[in-house]
Amino acid sequence: MSLLVVGLSHRSAPVSMLDRASLSLDAQTKLLQDTVAAEPATEAAVLATCNRIELYADVDKFHAGVAELSTLLAQHSGVGLEELTPHLYVHYEDRAVHHMFSVACGLDSMVVGEGQILGQIKDSLARAQGLHTAGRLMNDLFQQSLRVGKRAHSETGIDRAGQSLVTFGLEQLALGTPVTTWAQGKKALVIGAGSMSSLAAATLARAGVAEIVIANRTADRAERLAEILTEDDGTDVMARAVPMESVPFELTRADVVVSCTGATGLVLTAEAIAAGVEGRVGAQPETVRGKAPETVRGEVPEARTAPLPPVSTGGDEDCPLDLASVPPGFSVMGEAAVAGMDAATLEQHAAWAAGGTVDRRRAARRGGDADPADPELIGALAATAASVGRIPERRRPEPVAEPPRPEPVLYLLDLAMPRDIDAAAHRLAGVRLVDIERLAEASADAPMAADVDQVRRIVSHEVAAFGAAQRAAHITPTVVALRTMAADVVAGEMARLEGRLPGLDDKHRAEITQTVRRVVDKLLHAPTVRVKQLAAEPGGAGYADALRTLFDLDPETVASVSRAEESTEKNAKIAANANIAENRGPA
Repeated sequence: MSLLVVGLSHRSAPVSMLDRASLSLDAQTKLLQDTVAAEPATEAAVLATCNRIELYADVDKFHAGVAELSTLLAQHSGVGLEELTPHLYVHYEDRAVHHMFSVACGLDSMVVGEGQILGQIKDSLARAQGLHTAGRLMNDLFQQSLRVGKRAHSETGIDRAGQSLVTFGLEQLALGTPVTTWAQGKKALVIGAGSMSSLAAATLARAGVAEIVIANRTADRAERLAEILTEDDGTDVMARAVPMESVPFELTRADVVVSCTGATGLVLTAEAIAAGVEGRVGAQPETVRGKAPETVRGEVPEARTAPLPPVSTGGDEDCPLDLASVPPGFSVMGEAAVAGMDAATLEQHAAWAAGGTVDRRRAARRGGDADPADPELIGALAATAASVGRIPERRRPEPVAEPPRPEPVLYLLDLAMPRDIDAAAHRLAGVRLVDIERLAEASADAPMAADVDQVRRIVSHEVAAFGAAQRAAHITPTVVALRTMAADVVAGEMARLEGRLPGLDDKHRAEITQTVRRVVDKLLHAPTVRVKQLAAEPGGAGYADALRTLFDLDPETVASVSRAEESTEKNAKIAANANIAENRGPA
């Protein structure tokens, strides 16, 4: 059997595709069950985070495994296979192990070095264990990846290469201001009480916000998180839990909103956010924290342009236009000014323009004479008017002067996948939204710390060690079966000797038995030690097959040894967990 991973992440797919392909907990459960029920796979685990969806499996056929896992991902994500396939990546055997360890160390994260992934790997393993889809390979892989990730964070400065997704998101909201300065005194609303939301709440508390409100569909979890935040001696934050129905009101009080739920639809629409901004507690009737009411919902006020002074008519008597009635803002020699003139008037106007008369308004603006191209333009318009009778109205709209965007009064951080907050909220005045897509763009050019190279060396070393251990473990049942067969041979020969020498006393029988066993052990010692060494090397998987063939070992005997070892390991883990629970005492 061999390790295979098929998946997609922020590196292979746009955020919109990750959004569509995201898996709920129920979908992950069904995916795992269907994977182990499929022919190529015997065990499986799913790693689903805000920016990756990966299916790990132990398969006996590579091509059949890739086809089956890809199909299952498409079925359970709801994205068509043809549409999903271009975004999928495949890793096999050592490359799959290398990928998993890199993920655990934060090398493959959107923000390099973030440690949140370790908790997500732990949760994925626990889910697979609970569904009994994780066998020896999945347990070994995920547990070792957790150890490798912890080693990378403890032995290197990978944490300096990037911040956690929460911290990085808050830095994007703060726009260059230190988060601790930006957060001081603010009121925060955290929607969701899962691991990411809990991390966000704790980060905000440490940053110095004055209040944190937790909204969650399960009241117990929200209350527990609020209690933990309140009891934390390292902060002075006030925390409380509210039902999800209170979110519209809490939006009118909050300065910062962080949302990360498992909802499949939007949690906050643009309309709800606009209403929250407009109804902010403490806002004056005419303004929202000093912002004009027309900017509350992101509408651009109509441009207010001061009228230009009247046009001077001195010296312009020959101009066929009534210069005093020319609307402010138009050139008396431009296309807009002559629109609607008949051919005769246009000809008169062209002659006046060709005579060098200066449009004072534009001359004052340019600091010189009128554009010599204007008479040619008017002449061309006159020629057109001669054939069609009149120039149609073709005034160009005056450019609208956009007002400066007001400072945000509500900061939104969406860490969910699929998104919790309507992307249209970024167009609302007084609102700043940072979501997964924005974080991906912001971190694309983030500098890589020198410690990343050291982590890569750790990963390479650990991959080699893991492969050697797996290959050595693969041959262990065969070696055990060989020694069992040798013990059976010794027992059979001693029984035969007992029949031929019935008067043999116990002392001599024990001595003979011990001697025969020593001979067998010495004959098997060097070959079994050497075969384990050879099997641990790359390409050494074939030595187990060779050993079974040379000694004509029964494959079922080897398989029974493997099952016995797995049962022993499982019982040991159950006993260890029971001891831990007993030592902890009642909750």
